[in-house]
Amino acid sequence: MTIDQWKEQLVRRRALLIAPFAFAGLVAVSSRGREDRPGDPNEEVTIVEFDPQGRRIGPRRVKKVVKPDAEWKRLLSSEQYYVTRHAGTDTPYTGTYYELHEAGLFRCVCCDTALFSSEAKFDSGTGWPSFWAPVAEENIRAVKDVSLLLERVEVRCKRCEAHQGHVFTDGPEPTGLRYCINEAALRFVPGLPGATGHDIVGK
Repeated sequence: MTIDQWKEQLVRRRALLIAPFAFAGLVAVSSRGREDRPGDPNEEVTIVEFDPQGRRIGPRRVKKVVKPDAEWKRLLSSEQYYVTRHAGTDTPYTGTYYELHEAGLFRCVCCDTALFSSEAKFDSGTGWPSFWAPVAEENIRAVKDVSLLLERVEVRCKRCEAHQGHVFTDGPEPTGLRYCINEAALRFVPGLPGATGHDIVGK
């Protein structure tokens, strides 16, 4: 399902609250259910790559990054591990990226895939880094999330399935979307001003 389709569904269902008892079974199984199982390390996906200066290189087929949970725990800080591998959430206003205005790319902390650009970053007033589009739609994956008894759209890194945050429909033009992303899931890499061209979602 595309981001545009998710957007249409969210607009239609935005005010809908589901009774807890109706979702008891779903919460136990959660739509995130994958996915916490190890994936296939031979599976390939297409992502758009960017050079260290933030210039777009182009699409490339790559193998997914799949590691045992114990290895992720060893490689990541406790907060990074909690957020990316167990769909945790940063405490707002405790990081620095939400107020960062330097030109560059925000890459996945787990696999270094470019996910967001400073060009699409805006101040949402939420205390989390917010973007109106990914740097390339091919680099993210949208997943239905009903873990809080309310339907949301979870955003994951397409290459390693790291939880990034959620996308909402109250963002600015030109997309009207707000990608609310956890700082612990990102690694900022300064780049050349104007070097990070992005694909507007749905275009």
